[in-house]
Amino acid sequence: MFHFIITATYIIPNIYVFFRIKNLFIGKTYRIAFALVYLLIASFYPIVKLFTEHNSNSFAQILSTISDYYLAFFLYFFLSVLLFDLFLLFNLIFKVLPSGKRKSYTFRIYTLSIMIVLSILIVIAGAINLNTIRISEYQIKVPAKNSLIKHLRVAFVADFHIQQNTSMNFVEQYVKKVNALKPDIMLYGGDMVEGDNENETTEAIESAFKKINTKYGTYGVVGNHEFYGGQQQGSFFKKAGIKLLNDTIEMIDSLFYIAGRYDQHFAHRKSIDELLVNQKIDLPFILMDHRPTSIQQVSKTGVDLQFSGHTHNGQLFPFNLITNIIYELSWGYKKIGNTHFFVTSGIRLWGPPVKTAGKSEIMLVDICFE
Repeated sequence: MFHFIITATYIIPNIYVFFRIKNLFIGKTYRIAFALVYLLIASFYPIVKLFTEHNSNSFAQILSTISDYYLAFFLYFFLSVLLFDLFLLFNLIFKVLPSGKRKSYTFRIYTLSIMIVLSILIVIAGAINLNTIRISEYQIKVPAKNSLIKHLRVAFVADFHIQQNTSMNFVEQYVKKVNALKPDIMLYGGDMVEGDNENETTEAIESAFKKINTKYGTYGVVGNHEFYGGQQQGSFFKKAGIKLLNDTIEMIDSLFYIAGRYDQHFAHRKSIDELLVNQKIDLPFILMDHRPTSIQQVSKTGVDLQFSGHTHNGQLFPFNLITNIIYELSWGYKKIGNTHFFVTSGIRLWGPPVKTAGKSEIMLVDICFE
């Protein structure tokens, strides 16, 4: 069903774009040539994905990357065609643009060129945005309860989606930025690694992650992509110096609790009530859950903070509008009851190497305990 949906969401817009471009911009003399060229271009993405599915050499990776950029370009080209059609509908009613001018060769060439160039510029801007790490800073106050702790600086990251072609330069930049923030504790919210096969890139990333310095350690949870890739036991996490919390709770130096939940894909995942049963919450309590899907239930417990990822804030506009509908909190910060919720848009990506919604962020939360 998933592959059917993906295929349909690619084919149907392509059919729409093909007929609209043909009817609006292509003269009758060139329509056969246009059809052949468009078919060749439209077939590039699915053909490359079929070819690279079982090939991991450098040539296959280059083709895969190009096809991913093309997919992002096509999204915005499709939206530009759709926007132009809305303008034509508006023009049909209000007669802003004379019919003769709209059908002129010059207008058609300029309009099509603008659509293409604008789509390319959006992809370039999205690629720059993806590869620019930003810090999202928050300051909150939390009851100290029976703890002697006065302040805690938490760095939180999710959705790295590490694979063979992950840039080591980006990883090194990330590690440098985290260490510059001097966090007391480092948290990872799942979807950190794709697959269970270790390669030179993965080993180098594991070593880089170990260079992150914290006072209280580094903790993480698994996401749905760890489930898909067979990382349930967290071999990557162990080698990267990250302690996994799989429906477990840790007391840190008798100062605060840190807990983590399995992702919803794990059938044996505990409910929040099952996780907290018989748990005395006499210290500040921090929870990690890969998806922000149970925030109303969590807000009714003694949990003080929850950190989540997964949404990517849609990653590509306008998909962020969809995630805003699906999730009560798709990105950012919200306090519900006495619980502070944080949802990151992710440090990296899934799919096209472009981010036009949200940012590649490290969440930094300074907690003052009262």
